[in-house]
Amino acid sequence: MQEKGYIFNIQHFSIHDGPGIRTTVFLKGCPLRCPWCSNPESQRFKPEPMLDPETKKPSCVGEEKSVDEIIEDVVKDIDFYEESGGGLTLSGGEPLAQFGFARAILKRAKQEHIHTALETTAYVDHQKFVEILNYVDFIYTDLKHYDPQKHRSITAVDNELIIKNISYAFTHNTHIVLRIPVIPDFNNSLEDAAQFGQLFKKMHVNKVQLLPFHQFGENKYKLLKRVYQMGKYKPLHPEDLYDYRDVLCKQGINCYL
Repeated sequence: MQEKGYIFNIQHFSIHDGPGIRTTVFLKGCPLRCPWCSNPESQRFKPEPMLDPETKKPSCVGEEKSVDEIIEDVVKDIDFYEESGGGLTLSGGEPLAQFGFARAILKRAKQEHIHTALETTAYVDHQKFVEILNYVDFIYTDLKHYDPQKHRSITAVDNELIIKNISYAFTHNTHIVLRIPVIPDFNNSLEDAAQFGQLFKKMHVNKVQLLPFHQFGENKYKLLKRVYQMGKYKPLHPEDLYDYRDVLCKQGINCYL
């Protein structure tokens, strides 16, 4: 039986979602509820009403697609992938929340000899995470907080499973980019940086990227008629995180912006 699932966008000619020129497929649904999420339309698993950003008239975000339909769209750009070292990226939402669907897309992409990348929260059953690595060439993931209770209080899930999966990826030589989204009043103090560094040593993590807080998704909350909780905070800039970076570097972590 053909695997089907829900997506909310297919973006061609992406250059920020992995190496080369890529096609990024955004899957609906995420178990986390990060208040700074820049794709709030991704959080719910089924299609939902959203105002059109241009006309401000009601529209629907999200649609059901089959694996065949997605791969048919993705292979249209295969010449660009071959020339640039690009490929397919699955993003979301949390693509592994629709595990069977995501796995089927990635398997088919590998059969077409297409490079695959995954943007994931790493919040997925560990055995599923281990299995999906068989079909993924490159991973982007975040660690949002080192403390499980603080992590749960803000994102709605704790970080134990996330830490286990990220640690596994690093210790098994997976091509992975780990990032810390640095968020005001959540994880932006120099003490937070020091605590991340201590945890990374235990996880065998030696490299991390800092992502300054931004408000790119703010307008989407209005279009979804939801409250944007981060409006009172100013965006951060790379220079705001130099001291934060230096704390991690002094602990032997290759930290960059």
